[in-house]
Amino acid sequence: MSKFQAPRGTHDVLPRDHLWWRVLRTIEEQCAQYGWSRISTPGFEETGLFERTSGEASDVVHKEMYTFEDRSNRSLTLRPEGTAPIVRAYVEHGLAQEPLPIKAYTVAPMYRYGRPGRGRYREHWQLSLEAIGSADPALDAEVIQFYAELLRRLGVTEWTLMLNSIGDSNCRPQYVARLNEWLDAHPELLEDEEVAHKRSTSVLQVFDVKNEQLRKALDLAPKIGDSLCDACREHFSAVKAYLDLYGVPYVLDPALVRGLDYYTRTTFEFVGPEENVNSSLVGGGRYDGLVEAVGGQPTPGIGFGAGLERLSLAMEREGATAEAPRLDVFVAFEEPELRGRLLPQIAKWRAEGRAVDTDYAGRSMKGQLTQAQRLGAETVVVARADGTYEVRRRGEDDRVVSDLGQL
Repeated sequence: MSKFQAPRGTHDVLPRDHLWWRVLRTIEEQCAQYGWSRISTPGFEETGLFERTSGEASDVVHKEMYTFEDRSNRSLTLRPEGTAPIVRAYVEHGLAQEPLPIKAYTVAPMYRYGRPGRGRYREHWQLSLEAIGSADPALDAEVIQFYAELLRRLGVTEWTLMLNSIGDSNCRPQYVARLNEWLDAHPELLEDEEVAHKRSTSVLQVFDVKNEQLRKALDLAPKIGDSLCDACREHFSAVKAYLDLYGVPYVLDPALVRGLDYYTRTTFEFVGPEENVNSSLVGGGRYDGLVEAVGGQPTPGIGFGAGLERLSLAMEREGATAEAPRLDVFVAFEEPELRGRLLPQIAKWRAEGRAVDTDYAGRSMKGQLTQAQRLGAETVVVARADGTYEVRRRGEDDRVVSDLGQL
């Protein structure tokens, strides 16, 4: 009989993958400390949501989405990214009526069809952190500092924050006109199929071409930073000032852009030391036009998407480790029939918040004690046939008690 395997481009996260579970615990703890609340959206959405928010001609929509028709002939798509569904939920459920900004996050699988590789999966896990309802540059800085702090807590030190502002609807059209004029004056670049395609869909995307020679040629193109209006320049200056106060270092990258019209002002990327697609740890920015794009009222927002697989790779690269969660108490039995006497006490300890386990594999006493050691139990309680209990607590002398209320 053949054995089943996980589909190509996916991966299992096992109980022994302690580094992964450390990442999740750290994210949840830090989000609570920063005042971010968890949100969960469906694993699939109407295809039109992603066509509208990712751009019908983008690589995500054109090449990477898992799209299918259900039995009612509705076109649905497995979630390729987390921001659009969260913004859709914001509009659908009237969250604009609640105190703003809405600070929401999700940790969930995303789906993109592409060539699998190290740190690159067709089903990958992502932290999406979104703040909707405020244009305050201090919020931009908090979103960025959040990820810098997450890296610190997880022991990742090798990173560079790339930062830029791409203006807004007031100043970007003039820049787009200048960029198009420059491209017209360099027709040799447009002979490249990727450059021509990106220019025809969203001209800012030409800076995202993969060919290094073309990227170097584009270094001579006019940059958006030279065309910012006063309001955008002041906003960007404030973001940088807040990051300076946080002590978060950054490098200005005038070619760091987001191609779609709803992206505005702050854009950023954390880059690690990897020399391939895994170098990007997180990408984010301000999207003041996105809520309106999915049917809501004009509303500012900012957020990021961070892949957990790449974050785990960065941790492994720097030798980060994680221990398995430890037990407070492990209960062992001299005889199997003694188990019933301790089950109510085990339930009571668990209800009080203690982590407690016992043996379910029929191990000998030696085997039970070995298992308790494997699980890192702080205390081992041995139920003895004479009705007493031997208590073995790490760092203390063993003792015998007749009442576990003393524990």
